[in-house]
Amino acid sequence: MLGRNTADSETDLSQWKGNIHIPRYSSQRLSWLFLSVLLSISACTEAPPENSQQTRSADTLRVVTLISPTTYYQTDYGPSGFEYELAMDFSKSIGLKLEIQAAKTINDLFKLLDSGQADIAAASLTGTAQRQEHYKFSPPYLETAEVVLYKSGSRRPRNIEGLRDKSILVRKRTSHAQTLSRLKKEHPWLSWTETNEAETFEILGMLDEELIDFTVMDSHDYEINKAYFPQLTIAFRLNEPQPLVWMQLKDGNKTLEKKVDIFFDEIRKNGRLEELTERHFGHTTHIDRIGAFTFARNVERKFPEYEELIKQVAKEENIDWRLLAAISYQESHWNPTATSPTGVRGMMMLTQATAREMGVENRIDARQSLSGGTRYYHKIKRRIPSRIKDPDRSWFALAAYNVGMGHMEDARVLTQRQGGNPDKWLDVMQRLPLLQKPEVYSKLRHGYARGNEPVVYVQRIRHYYNVLAWEEKIKNTKPPPTQLARFVPEKLTKVNRLHAL
Repeated sequence: MLGRNTADSETDLSQWKGNIHIPRYSSQRLSWLFLSVLLSISACTEAPPENSQQTRSADTLRVVTLISPTTYYQTDYGPSGFEYELAMDFSKSIGLKLEIQAAKTINDLFKLLDSGQADIAAASLTGTAQRQEHYKFSPPYLETAEVVLYKSGSRRPRNIEGLRDKSILVRKRTSHAQTLSRLKKEHPWLSWTETNEAETFEILGMLDEELIDFTVMDSHDYEINKAYFPQLTIAFRLNEPQPLVWMQLKDGNKTLEKKVDIFFDEIRKNGRLEELTERHFGHTTHIDRIGAFTFARNVERKFPEYEELIKQVAKEENIDWRLLAAISYQESHWNPTATSPTGVRGMMMLTQATAREMGVENRIDARQSLSGGTRYYHKIKRRIPSRIKDPDRSWFALAAYNVGMGHMEDARVLTQRQGGNPDKWLDVMQRLPLLQKPEVYSKLRHGYARGNEPVVYVQRIRHYYNVLAWEEKIKNTKPPPTQLARFVPEKLTKVNRLHAL
């Protein structure tokens, strides 16, 4: 039975958007989708011109970043992204106003840093030896490995030899280009193309459309995007995990350097770094490629049949329609007549008892089920302590909708007993699976529960919500007349023609 929790008023889910996800569509729609995303969010915040004589305000921290799912982007609720939240936390900790500069390319990012127009570069940058010659690194906060991506169904390369005579496209001045340059010393035949035109989105689209053979990407970026390109997968890893760091000029502000070091030490110790990491990346591990493909297909084929009804019910019941759509998909895959072996039924998979409690006369009536399930969600969310704020409050309510309020409270009690924070989803999520262990549940009030299920349940709903939110954001964008092929360098176009022969 799907977790039944809803906000007292319309849920503020701004912090759910830890990632931008792009569903897989037809070739034509995919091409304009990527380009429209790039054009629309690039317009949100542009970096100053190269010849800008902008002077720094003494009370301002200038951070340059890139627009991407793992760094910074604009949402309907304002700025978001893992690097953005880190930078905001740091600026607050040192009492400065944050000024974000969004560079369009890696090259532009380093130009702003080199020219002194930015104090810090924070953009999921890999701390390579080459970069360390010119920049001061912060303490590492995440690790990532560089991986070769290919399209499933084509021949998988097992090692560097498999890249011989193939088309490879990477972004200019990235760590990926540096790694390929290093590998070329051992493999002189290795060749690739670097672009300053196409963004990661376009490159993934080219690979999905088989306009190129391979690309190289950081593993954490792949984890974010894999759900929306379910046919793209890892061929092999180019190196061992490398640190992600912030960068400053080596001859820059020494006081600021020390404050950065202190900040990362503090957030690692107090759990804030772990909390942000889970918020932005945690749900990616609970969606496999098949599940992602199925959802994307259902969004395109099945969701339009129920979209207006879901939006109407959401408005009537005061809930974000994207959340209601995500819950109902997790429950029934938008099937009003769905029935489980345990007897729960309908779009929201209500038990008979819950249906009676919520005034639902016909569980397989889509409107009644959606309304009843939403009211039940609201009821559960009202029982979550008011001191717990969103997004954690919504996540607790979803988990309780799935496993029951009693078991959720048991998990919170267990969390407190073990020294964790019972008001943080990250801490409680780690204890929920323990409710399956006899030595644990025997000492709790409500006993045994399949505690891993609410964890998967919540994380999947977060994922579905993100997809629907982004689809809504871009679907009314007028598609430009360009196609992805426009971004494929002529050299690679020729290579692909040869492959076709």
